[in-house]
Amino acid sequence: MTQDAKVAIVTGGARGIGLAATEIFLEQGWRVAVVDRDAEELHRACDHIANVMPIEADISDPQSVDGVIRSVVSRFGRVDALVNNAGVALFSRANQTNFDQWREVMATNLDGVFLCTQAAIPELAKTKGAIVNIASISGLRASTLRVAYGTSKAAVIHLTKQFAAELGEQGIRVNCVAPGPVRTKLAMAVHAPEIISAYYDAIPLNRYGEAREIAEAIVFLCSDKASFVSGQTLAVDGGFDATGVGLPALRREDGTQRAV
Repeated sequence: MTQDAKVAIVTGGARGIGLAATEIFLEQGWRVAVVDRDAEELHRACDHIANVMPIEADISDPQSVDGVIRSVVSRFGRVDALVNNAGVALFSRANQTNFDQWREVMATNLDGVFLCTQAAIPELAKTKGAIVNIASISGLRASTLRVAYGTSKAAVIHLTKQFAAELGEQGIRVNCVAPGPVRTKLAMAVHAPEIISAYYDAIPLNRYGEAREIAEAIVFLCSDKASFVSGQTLAVDGGFDATGVGLPALRREDGTQRAV
């Protein structure tokens, strides 16, 4: 691989969607800096892969984020894409979510996106690079138990537009991917059968997404194929956001429905 090969930074890249995106970047000839605060999982995932630089860092800490950018430039010499994927999930009722929990979610899911983007701007301006933020379908539509998580992801969606509006003049594109339910080890461990069944009912494609399916959209938005796409949020959700109240009930009807 040549020294002018493109370089992506993927936060939260030790597992799931972040790791899947890393794999696709590598397949397409990129070099990748994978950032994660879970050192054990980070090195387990990355140490055996060529053209990958694992970086242990907490993206909610400004000094740590600045160190990430310096390390990547020192090693690879450039930054062409930033994927703000790192995030934490908290599913708790609104009246049971304390302020410390609220701040923990915001610090990673929102502050981290802001800090990483701001730190990467000078390098991305040199390469006319791209930023992809990972939000969630929960940032587009409200749901139970997501007062902190959903609000943080809604803020990421708007932050994407803010950065797109201001960074476009420097040639930097900023977009957002909003995944729907994704089949990860964590989701399969915590989603009871009735929850899985309910999601299947509500998603037109009748299944969870796979991490690689989300990652394909991420890498596309980082690529030259999306050279005139900026300020957009792409829901990769099997049609989940497109459906409204009543779809599951209508599906259970074998006959035609008569309007009343």
